Amino acid sequence: MTASDAILNVSDLNVAYGESKVLFGVGLRVAPSAIVACVGRNGAGKTTLLKSIAGFVKPRSGTVSFGGTDLVGRASYDIAKLGVKYVPQDKKVFSDLTVRENLELGSYSTQDYDWERVYGYFPKLRQLLDRKAGYLSGGERQMLMIGRAILGRPQVLLVDEPTEGLAPSIVTHLKDVFRDLSSSTALVIVEQNLPLVCAISSKVYALKEGHIVAELSRGESITVDACERYL
Repeated sequence: MTASDAILNVSDLNVAYGESKVLFGVGLRVAPSAIVACVGRNGAGKTTLLKSIAGFVKPRSGTVSFGGTDLVGRASYDIAKLGVKYVPQDKKVFSDLTVRENLELGSYSTQDYDWERVYGYFPKLRQLLDRKAGYLSGGERQMLMIGRAILGRPQVLLVDEPTEGLAPSIVTHLKDVFRDLSSSTALVIVEQNLPLVCAISSKVYALKEGHIVAELSRGESITVDACERYL
């Protein structure tokens, strides 16, 4: 895949927190409607990579382009408006607001009020509309966060550790959701669940100590053993 074929291009990305350098010349390409996974041990730089793409961390050097538009230096909310949404790892929602109010905030910012599409992926949210988000389970919060993020129909969805701490049944459901979403949205997923990664990904990047150490493609062998080799 060439740079012109990709919807998201990251090239020679260098990121540091103060004097502590975290990413070293990282590059990746994401095709439209692809599911790309980033794997690696804790501290490898995976979350920093997603935050740098989404505008929450400013790189020291390198480029991030989306559909030919340079994202480096843009505010995170501008990047979201362009069509690149970020779902963080912490599962934080507006706890004092109901599920309905959380979705209304997502709709207000995008002017997309098609909640039926959200319910299509997460039917349970319809039943929870009047429950305060602070009383949701971890799985229900993840549903709400992803449901809120797909309002506005983003072209790229960045999802950080979506299955962490969730029951196996919810992990299976999310696997199906990600596959369905990829028909219209490219996904970049940071994930430790290697069986899930191997089941859904068209490309896997392995990070180690801030470097990309491997790139596996669907045409080659994306297996748990192959991914573990680089962790």
